[in-house]
Amino acid sequence: MLGLLSKLNWIRERKSGMAETQIVAMDQYRAWLADPNIDEATKEELRAIADDPQEIEDRFFRELAFGTGGLRGVIGAGTNRINRYIVGKATQGLAHYVLRAAGEQPAVAIAYDSRHQSPEFALEAALVLAANGVRAYVFPELRPTPELSFAVRHLKAMAGIVITASHNPPEYNGYKVYGADGGQLVPAEAEQVIGEIRKLPSFDAIKRIERQEAEQQGLLVWLDESVDEAFIQALSEVSFSSKFTVPDDFQVVFTPLHGTGNKPVRDALQAIGVKHVHVVAEQELPDPNFSTVTSPNPEERDAFKLAIQKAEAIGADIIIGTDPDADRMGAVVLDRSGQYAVLTGNQSGAIIAHYLLSRMKAEDTLPANGVVIKTIVTSEMGARIAESFGMTVLNTLTGFKYIGERMTEFARTGKHTFLFGYEESYGYLAGDYARDKDAVVASMLICEAAAWYKSQGQSLTEVLDELYAQFGYFLEALASRTMKGKTGMERIAAIMEDWRAQPPTEIAGVKVQQLLDYSEGIDGLPSENVLKYMLDDGSWFCLRPSGTEPKIKVYFAVCRDSGEASQQALQALVQEVMARVDEIEA
Repeated sequence: MLGLLSKLNWIRERKSGMAETQIVAMDQYRAWLADPNIDEATKEELRAIADDPQEIEDRFFRELAFGTGGLRGVIGAGTNRINRYIVGKATQGLAHYVLRAAGEQPAVAIAYDSRHQSPEFALEAALVLAANGVRAYVFPELRPTPELSFAVRHLKAMAGIVITASHNPPEYNGYKVYGADGGQLVPAEAEQVIGEIRKLPSFDAIKRIERQEAEQQGLLVWLDESVDEAFIQALSEVSFSSKFTVPDDFQVVFTPLHGTGNKPVRDALQAIGVKHVHVVAEQELPDPNFSTVTSPNPEERDAFKLAIQKAEAIGADIIIGTDPDADRMGAVVLDRSGQYAVLTGNQSGAIIAHYLLSRMKAEDTLPANGVVIKTIVTSEMGARIAESFGMTVLNTLTGFKYIGERMTEFARTGKHTFLFGYEESYGYLAGDYARDKDAVVASMLICEAAAWYKSQGQSLTEVLDELYAQFGYFLEALASRTMKGKTGMERIAAIMEDWRAQPPTEIAGVKVQQLLDYSEGIDGLPSENVLKYMLDDGSWFCLRPSGTEPKIKVYFAVCRDSGEASQQALQALVQEVMARVDEIEA
């Protein structure tokens, strides 16, 4: 009887909560329609959904929040959408944050990618900054996210903004904020900016001047190619290409997937002596609809379909692809059967780490206090490799901003020399010139590694096999479930609560050794809603709500003495965990 009463109370509370959010959403909807600061086109878009209460609720039930990649959402009118008003409000808050911390006249660098309204959002941000007396350094054309990270440091700016939604679908855009060190804002910094945004009573509080006035006052400065040249020079300094000659018959196929990587990746490859780079023509030019792919994500084989066709035609040694804002890189190599296979982020990371460390050791430039940094959901294979060279390995929470934060710390203290940082989601950085993952340097290094090993008579697949034989057959997987809107958020929360409140004692026939609940701020890391289960056999799996997409992600990792044994163990683990995830409802 008590169980029935509890369930009835839960239903009443949930209905009450739904009613409250609907009321809040409707109030916000009406406020936008009445606001004289909102333009008529936006109001027309809102009037078109007047008879759709669910759509109104989804657009207005909350404000976009900073996640692992800043603000990110579907383009459109509403507080839960990305639009010029949300961009303006975020920028006004950022301006207050910057002015509060600045001594002399502060500056902010701004870049944008190939997405819908990216140039318009970038200019809007610049004009709001200018109205607040903050100089905006703006790239005149699309540029990679890592180049913005570099530019903040290079220009000695107080902050940076990138308008991008990374590899999200075409209907998305976003707004990333960077600190003076060139790294994405970590939670403590982001909370200060959010606090400034929350203080704004209305859109009336957003200052803005016109472009001509901003340019005349020297508050809107368009950057020239000198920053591009300095960027390529900086990342090429981590290369070992001057120590060997790239084979004349070394062939690379490259796809920028309609994004920002086209020019900088080709420039970086040219800088290390790669003569034959074949760009996939159908995907070379910017296209906000990403018309040739289902998703512009180099983690997925489908994104490489055209590149693989080109590679097969010319017998390419390696294929590389970069996502729209060129901070993630995927690589494709010939496998043992002679077919092109997409490397996982963990595999590419292990190859690059081994190449860098082995070359440093050969050149006697390996520092005694060197450090490799990875995330808690990244394979332990790279850690084993780094430790075999006597290097320290550190873990961070998911999100490259945490790797950048440790880099800045070590640059200040001298405790460690940063050598390489990476995450399983295809993000890598070598060198100290930036504080964010860089698909340009990753493309350069994995192509350089492929060229070096080819000059030694080896393929990257053969190198990977040797690493497995030495360190163990590490195998990983990622499963995700997309759950959109308010009901999706509720279901994700329910899944996390179920696994937290009722942790399993055994999974796939293996005992659970330990639950790491990162919401408790363990291992000296910030609090985050992540659960990681360590198993007796060294395997693990991890549940984490995405910070940038309406998804829950589940990561898996196993290690056995053979590839076949690892595959079997991984399959059993994924199957049992996801069966429970799929049973849980909001």
